[in-house]
Amino acid sequence: MDKPLPPRDTWLAIRRGLRLRCPACGRGKLLRGYLTPAAACTECGELTGEVRADDAPAWATILVVGHLVSPAFFLFATQDANASMMAFTLIASLVVGLSFLLLPRMKGLFMGAIWGSRAGEERAEAD
Repeated sequence: MDKPLPPRDTWLAIRRGLRLRCPACGRGKLLRGYLTPAAACTECGELTGEVRADDAPAWATILVVGHLVSPAFFLFATQDANASMMAFTLIASLVVGLSFLLLPRMKGLFMGAIWGSRAGEERAEAD
């Protein structure tokens, strides 16, 4: 019988992931590019490249950005075509900027949560 793996602090791993740091040590970089996971932490050697967040970061980014920006549509709703175009440009810029800012952090959040909860490790051991 295999001995149980030591527990991990999932909330700490999530906080570290939000800062784009290694969920194990908090010092190394989690991503080697904009969204490309680093194969392993340069500080502690923890293998984080196999943690797959798939579509969850994009889903969460859309959810958060949509809730932050949608009230602006009601604030800027007018009958004036020029004002509407200006509002559309402002809101579209805000959506794109927030999406670019939040997407890597959401990936870090989900990678930290997956790493901290050891999701997928039991399945790999059972195979």
